[in-house]
Amino acid sequence: MSRLQTRFAQLKQQNRAALVTFVTAGDPGYDTSLAILKGLPAAGADVIELGMPFTDPMADGPAIQLANIRALAARQNLAKTLQMVREFRVDNQDTPIVLMGYFNPIHHYGVPRFIAEARESGVDGLIVVDLPPEHNAELCDPAQAAGLDFIRLTTPTTDDARLPTVLNGSSGFVYYVSVAGVTGAGAATLEHVEEAVARLRRHTALPISIGFGIRTPEQAAAIARLADGVVVGSALIDQIAAAESAQQAVDGVLGLCAALAEGVRKARVS
Repeated sequence: MSRLQTRFAQLKQQNRAALVTFVTAGDPGYDTSLAILKGLPAAGADVIELGMPFTDPMADGPAIQLANIRALAARQNLAKTLQMVREFRVDNQDTPIVLMGYFNPIHHYGVPRFIAEARESGVDGLIVVDLPPEHNAELCDPAQAAGLDFIRLTTPTTDDARLPTVLNGSSGFVYYVSVAGVTGAGAATLEHVEEAVARLRRHTALPISIGFGIRTPEQAAAIARLADGVVVGSALIDQIAAAESAQQAVDGVLGLCAALAEGVRKARVS
């Protein structure tokens, strides 16, 4: 089994959801970003999404757009992002890492080279926001053939007719975007989320993780009662934006991660 399959299977046995954390690689600089990445598992992150900086992250709101700008200003690139994963894997062989971003940097890097180096560095899966299933041959198919999971985004506007196409070739987990809009936007109602999860479960046996708009331990706990995973990104990145020093950025992200993890872990305790 892949690291993602193993992690979600373990958590299912424990009757709890995964805390899936998102940070942008290289934000606010390489060393600080690596310290955050290495510290996330001990702070309670079960799965880590690592953003690949890009100049035009069209699905992301202001917080993650600014994180991309900070990372690019610090000269982060795809090669350095893969190096971060290699350095993370020196001490951690268990926590799944999913690279999340857009196709342009991967295409520029070269798809065969990217897949080979991602696999070698210890990446477990990919979320590529702007590559629809009609283009599976571009990246999804060769990535999965190399052992990388390919995780799809589904949204409130993905209807029952479209879902089978979106889910075709999906692996690892399904990422449900709970609001129609960009990252960091307002949160969906729990009733809406519950209905969405039930609908997705009719179409797939994959774990379902929910993100966009989750900012507090209480919100994370509420989602953790309904889904297999809770994704938090913008709230963590806001800690970096507000920090006055590198250490404050590390402490802010890991402190919030620990609070979110406690919320998720207590969510299903009767």
